[in-house]
Amino acid sequence: MFSHEEIIQLINKELQHFNWNKNPYGLYEPIEYVLSLGGKRLRPTLLLLSCNLFSENISEAIPPALGIEIFHSFTLLHDDLMDKADLRRGHVTVHKKWNENITILSGDVMQTIAFQLMTKAPSACLKKCLDLFSQTAIEVCEGQQYDMEFEKRQEVLPEEYLEMIRLKTAVLLGASMKIGAWIGGAAEEDAQTLYEAGINMGIAFQLKDDLLDVYGNSAEFGKKIGGDILCNKKTFLLIQALNLARGKEEKILKKWLQVDENRGEEKVKAITDVYNQLGIKEICENEIQFFSDKALEKLHQISVPKNKKSELLRLTRQLVLRNE
Repeated sequence: MFSHEEIIQLINKELQHFNWNKNPYGLYEPIEYVLSLGGKRLRPTLLLLSCNLFSENISEAIPPALGIEIFHSFTLLHDDLMDKADLRRGHVTVHKKWNENITILSGDVMQTIAFQLMTKAPSACLKKCLDLFSQTAIEVCEGQQYDMEFEKRQEVLPEEYLEMIRLKTAVLLGASMKIGAWIGGAAEEDAQTLYEAGINMGIAFQLKDDLLDVYGNSAEFGKKIGGDILCNKKTFLLIQALNLARGKEEKILKKWLQVDENRGEEKVKAITDVYNQLGIKEICENEIQFFSDKALEKLHQISVPKNKKSELLRLTRQLVLRNE
């Protein structure tokens, strides 16, 4: 069995084998840049760990795992562009370092390469891997569309937000685990249970991201703290606050939502104070724990010995406790 750390080393080593030094270099340089920024490599790690539950040989799962990581990185390029984000993993975002047109085009190439790599899945499960990957790609775009639409709406319900992050974030984790299970030769029931574990893990992961944007450490998180507050992004925290605020808190919240980024520090502090008064941090932490527990419950249901599941169980717990 591979450890989580061994899997990450393997993924990084395999990513270094790609040759991006080719023409037109202006197209491939941003791809090389974004993949060099590191990151958790969570999705390919989940794919390979899920494969390893059922097979000692994970070599056939490596190309699809790399495809998943390149696809995820492609979505970050376009997501940062839409959000007008300045930083990604503590480094300048691609559209800031180059320009918007290059970001779109390089992202398009990454998506195509991701599908090329997925076609290298074993023939026995190739069609269902491609079908799931294609459906997941559509759902990720649906989630992004909901995310953008929510920014224009006055009211968003917490359950609507949870469905949006299920699509935008969680389905790719679920698909990674299910594809890995298929390649490893898992029974369909186990593959589906892993998919459901990934969905719950993904929702917990995104809620933790929302929490860290307000209560995290900028150096560890790799983004500006309060960035979501500055751009009035409808995160789980803001949606809960808007639903719960009454009287004084409601007035303060609405006032600061009209203030632009020129008074950024004041805005972040004022809205964070409202969150603290309403107990929003605790509400979010409870929700993270709920979905994390559901993910762990699903992992315990997989029909392999418990010691084989130890790395996936450890990784799930780490995602909840992380500070970045």
